[in-house]
Amino acid sequence: MPTEPSAPRPTRRDLLRTGLATGATTALGLAATTGEATAAPAAPATPAATPPDRTLTLTGHLPTGAPDFVYLPVEVPEGVREIAVSYGYDKPPVPAGTPGNSCDIGIFDERGTDLGGPGFRGWSGGFRTEFSLSRSAATPGYLPGPIGPGTWHVVLGPYQVAPQGLDYHVEVTLRFGAPGPQFTPRYPAERARGRGRAWYRGDCHLHTVHSDGRRLPEEVAAGARAAGLDFIVSTDHNTSSSHAVWGPLAGPDLLVVPGEEITTRNGHWLALGLEAGQFVDWRYRSRDEEFPRFVRQVHRSGGLVVPAHPYCPYVACQWKFGYEQADAVEVWNGPWTYDDESAVDTWDGRLAVALREGRSWLPALGNSDAHSEPQVIGSPHNVVLAEDLTRDAILDGLRNGRSWIAESGAVRLEFTVTGHGRRAGVGEELTVPADAPVDVTLTVSGVPGGTVRLITDEGQMHQESLPAGGSGTVVWRTTASLAAYVRAEVRHPKPDGTPGKGNAMGPDLPWGPMAALTNPIILRAEGNENRHRAVTERLPGGHRATAATRP
Repeated sequence: MPTEPSAPRPTRRDLLRTGLATGATTALGLAATTGEATAAPAAPATPAATPPDRTLTLTGHLPTGAPDFVYLPVEVPEGVREIAVSYGYDKPPVPAGTPGNSCDIGIFDERGTDLGGPGFRGWSGGFRTEFSLSRSAATPGYLPGPIGPGTWHVVLGPYQVAPQGLDYHVEVTLRFGAPGPQFTPRYPAERARGRGRAWYRGDCHLHTVHSDGRRLPEEVAAGARAAGLDFIVSTDHNTSSSHAVWGPLAGPDLLVVPGEEITTRNGHWLALGLEAGQFVDWRYRSRDEEFPRFVRQVHRSGGLVVPAHPYCPYVACQWKFGYEQADAVEVWNGPWTYDDESAVDTWDGRLAVALREGRSWLPALGNSDAHSEPQVIGSPHNVVLAEDLTRDAILDGLRNGRSWIAESGAVRLEFTVTGHGRRAGVGEELTVPADAPVDVTLTVSGVPGGTVRLITDEGQMHQESLPAGGSGTVVWRTTASLAAYVRAEVRHPKPDGTPGKGNAMGPDLPWGPMAALTNPIILRAEGNENRHRAVTERLPGGHRATAATRP
């Protein structure tokens, strides 16, 4: 692998470094005293008094069009035990439809602010107005560790700036004294007690108080167990701080996989399966061409890159980096809404194109993105066929599309295609003579009065209602010459209670919210399997390289 550069190329949003101090200086030093030798016997040494706290106040004004990140330097002398920071900013009234002021905060230590560098010490976005960190402990979202002397930087992220601009004030308090014991991280194990090769349920997008969630990690773990999940992925925004607390909260019955939600100004993405304690930077836009660098970082760890909620309507949430380097895509995020509908439609269209062009197709994921009550952990979640309940096996199942998405643990599903004496399941391929009949079978339970949809590269080819009890089996016949793939959706009845029939040409969909969604089963016609087939090579770190083969 080539050596990564230590700093980004300059852009319009290059680091703005400023330090407007009021009532203090940015160089907070310690006065030193020495004693003179005398002929008299030396008196016992008197311990030096601990210097009092020093507070630095930083103020400034950011106009509309300010850089994405503003760095405020703070000189930290020897002997500092703890750094405490509080901040605020004005929120002037703005016209209707105009964004008001919104400003995030974090901190980098004396090792610098280089993109992807070692200096990161924490981020809380706009969720907190104050934080502290020391060798022994830190506010959630921040990393305990040595308070080294040198130039630290408080970083502001002016997420939105009102037409009047944004006035900020930051107070940095330096507390002196002995550094205290070293913090000991307690990372989760990479294995739980599994059932061998089996289907495992897990939520890959969850937040705690370590970013903008209101649940403690122990509450998230309890919620995962209550939802019947076998695994979760910890994905707090722009920080790895929660990795170090999951160890005692995992267990034989619950695998906890470290991750992060990388929150850029051009969309959010999930890094699933990071090395414990690993941090992935977020300070770039799509035009900066830095995204591939951090994709490579995640892949070297064996992790997955997953664009999250790509059609989320909120500021900076919509996905602008493309899908060429992604390993999967989150098409269902929390309660089913119209942006999930758009995400599934886009994913399905890309699936058809990928198979036609002989490229690797992108698996679909669904996650709760739960932050706090009443958001439900595990609604939805992924049901993954894995060799065992381990980090690597779960990631491998997701990477290869051997998964389907369930609204809750009450939904059960089995989806297969059989023909010519052969059988394939979700995420697998079935190669048969082009015109040999193949039977598509979906058995489902837990969706009373639901609607089953079977979809191929031609669109919906079969629709059938489930009985009031919510359990049933649907069988449909096709051939490999007619369908490049087949996938299944199970929908709830429409809000008015009707199951929905007819076509979707009108403004109102003929079915209700999603209850279950599968990845496809690929159909190959014998003799043509090389014409439209993706050759996939497993590379170190677990990611894939794909090349199209042609006869």
